[in-house]
Amino acid sequence: MSEQDRRAPAAARRVAGGRRNPSVAGAEHDAPRWLRLAAGWSWRILVVSAAIVLVFYATSRVQLLFIVVFLALVFTAVLHPLVELFAKVMPRFAATALALVSAILVLGGLITYITVSVVGQWPDLADQFSSGIDDIIAFLENGPLPWTITSADIDEWWQTALRWLQDNSATIASNAASQLGSVAIVFMVLALATFCTVFFLARGATMWHWFLNQLPSSVRQTWHTAGGIGWYTFSGFARGTVIIAFCNAILAGIILAVLQVPLVAPLAVLVFIGTFIPLFGAPAAMIIAMIVAFAAEGPVVAALVGIGIALIGQLEGHVLQPLIMGKQVSLHPVVVALVVTGGTLIAGILGAVVALPLVAVAWAVFAKLRTLDPPTDPDELEDFDPSEISSLDEQARLARDAEAKDDAEPAET
Repeated sequence: MSEQDRRAPAAARRVAGGRRNPSVAGAEHDAPRWLRLAAGWSWRILVVSAAIVLVFYATSRVQLLFIVVFLALVFTAVLHPLVELFAKVMPRFAATALALVSAILVLGGLITYITVSVVGQWPDLADQFSSGIDDIIAFLENGPLPWTITSADIDEWWQTALRWLQDNSATIASNAASQLGSVAIVFMVLALATFCTVFFLARGATMWHWFLNQLPSSVRQTWHTAGGIGWYTFSGFARGTVIIAFCNAILAGIILAVLQVPLVAPLAVLVFIGTFIPLFGAPAAMIIAMIVAFAAEGPVVAALVGIGIALIGQLEGHVLQPLIMGKQVSLHPVVVALVVTGGTLIAGILGAVVALPLVAVAWAVFAKLRTLDPPTDPDELEDFDPSEISSLDEQARLARDAEAKDDAEPAET
């Protein structure tokens, strides 16, 4: 074998000038490996972040349509079991219509009951509130608080508020007129969401299969799997939240009725609505109920109301959510807090409501489609000894010296 044949493998492994000319070898060895990895991850993260920002921007431009679709999906998730039950004895469109009519009748009945309750209790409630306000003023003047608020201070605040109303009456009137337009938009959104719900309930499976057929056949199964797990998580979250909200409202109504607090039905509905706003909704409902109880029955009853609603929150977190939702929404409480706070900062109350189910769906899809390595037992991990830092530095120095010496050798031809 000739000398050239013996040297051919070495020449193949090292291209002349490859270390000093990265374009020859196809890789850059001048920069450290950690920097190349960081740069690679950085541009990928920037691309993903840009895509997310683009999605948020597009959603903000059609925010009403996003709300319509979100509400339609929530209505569909809540009414789907009822439609399936009715569909066993009648055509699906008839089952859908019957489920929608039943839901409208239930909501109408609740609104009627609340209205009649408030109207019936209003005369007694006005007297209770008048005496309750007097008790609050007396408590602020002569109570154990480290500061005192006199009637003169309250009168001054009242006169300041009246002057502010007089100075800003035109602005308030224009805002009130604009709110009329907002009410019309709300009704339009509800009507369009109901319209979409009808088709989601009656032809949802057909619509989904049509969408899958528009995709390349190689990715249809992946999309079908992602859509299935996403819908399973979202519907479980929606139905579970509605059931938990009903349980909270019933328990709050029982506590308020036992303590003889007025406006039991409206306050119970307020607790029901507060359940849909994670972290912030329940405390807000509790504070309002405590104010009503304080004005009507005194500080002791207000404290009992606060304790009762707080216990309902503990029951929800430790019993109702694990029992009703199970593992459909498996997010750590720290993640829930960060997601809700981020949604609130981005889109206010709307963001607080929609952020958690969207993140839960995204995580469920990601967890279903990803491939995980087998878990590592913590006992198998070696503990790091700080005394080894000097030896690690010495090894790194020797490796750099060897690489520098290798670069200094004449290039083989």
